[in-house]
Amino acid sequence: MKKLNFKMTVVLLLAFSLVLSACGSKPSNNGDTAANGGGSQETKTIKIFQFKVEIAEALNRLKAEYESTHPGIKLDIQTVGGGADYGAALKAKFASGEEPDIFNNGGYREFETWIDKLEDLSDQPWVADALDVAKEPMTKDGKIYGQPMNLEGYGFVYNKDLFAKAGITEVPKTLSQLEEAAKKLQEAGITPFANGYQETWILGLHSLNVAFAHQKDPDAFIKGLNEGTEKIPGNAAFQEWIKLVDLTLKYGNKNPLTTDYNTEMTMFANGEAAMTQQGNWTQVQINGINPDLNIGILPMPINENADDNDKLFIGVPNNWVVNKNSPVKAEAKEFLNWLVSSDAGKKYITKEFKFIPAFKSIEATNEDLGDLGAEVVKYSQEGKTLSWNFNKFPDGGMNEFANQIQAYFAGKSDANRLLEDLQKAWDSLKTTK
Repeated sequence: MKKLNFKMTVVLLLAFSLVLSACGSKPSNNGDTAANGGGSQETKTIKIFQFKVEIAEALNRLKAEYESTHPGIKLDIQTVGGGADYGAALKAKFASGEEPDIFNNGGYREFETWIDKLEDLSDQPWVADALDVAKEPMTKDGKIYGQPMNLEGYGFVYNKDLFAKAGITEVPKTLSQLEEAAKKLQEAGITPFANGYQETWILGLHSLNVAFAHQKDPDAFIKGLNEGTEKIPGNAAFQEWIKLVDLTLKYGNKNPLTTDYNTEMTMFANGEAAMTQQGNWTQVQINGINPDLNIGILPMPINENADDNDKLFIGVPNNWVVNKNSPVKAEAKEFLNWLVSSDAGKKYITKEFKFIPAFKSIEATNEDLGDLGAEVVKYSQEGKTLSWNFNKFPDGGMNEFANQIQAYFAGKSDANRLLEDLQKAWDSLKTTK
């Protein structure tokens, strides 16, 4: 397969200004003693607490490989994600005194929340190789505190064969075109959307971000919300966003508010629905259910402006960070460096995790990334990108915003009330930024 030109990706990502758009306790004892003949040898354990459920199985394979080549080192990997609240679980870990040595941080507001616990990684050998745009969320005063995990993009993951079966020959780029496609699918006996709206992150982060990303200046809008000079009620992009979520409900699966992430993805991978709001991170999970599924990613249009809508939301999903109070932080840093510099680590990033690398020296083929990753790269190279802004939301925003959206879906409020409730939620949380 032809190698992707990631230098081109860097330039285009920068050109289109991607906006890569929680506490103290004593450290845990990470040293164990293993019998070795008549003496003893200390085994150091690196506790890793991470959120990406999609790579959990691959991480266990990586663990075995790393331990086999690094005698005296053990990796204790715990995964909390999918339908669970990783942020709350991480806070509980620190509060209990079971502090991880390596954990995840989304950057921006979340970075500021955890800054007192983060090791400065500026002197690490991988820093110069990381894409500049991928370092932004974890950079402060010229120092970098996190290793970017990868690049990701999301929209509506769709089944190309079901689209063809329904006679849909062009990718919908406007809201009316999306509804026309949904009607054709429905007429062909196909459920258009699989909606996992039980999950607060799907609604309170990724869906709500659509309205923020369509602001003229998302950062300025968020600053205005925090300062009281901008409002959600009456904002055109938010009003248009409601029309989009209404459409997914109208043409979606039954009981979306009790449909979790795994059910959503199983439904989609089994061909029970033609579209679902997700991103290229689902490639591994889909492959595990139906490796021959013919899939791609569609934009999430909110109006009739095709040029503005024909874009994917692309950013850095998270970062690996090191607990500065860890007794094995030197070993933790060594592991992170191995992950992005060794041939074995690079293999896991591209071929096992299906990650779009955030490092200039890591190359990946379309075959490595899968259909979804390849499509995200294509949109990125063409400059068809919109920003990720949810890591700039107030602390606790994900659940509060999702609760208001779920109440709207349940018929407990109308469109105007939803926007007012979102504004009240923001105002009540912004002082905790």
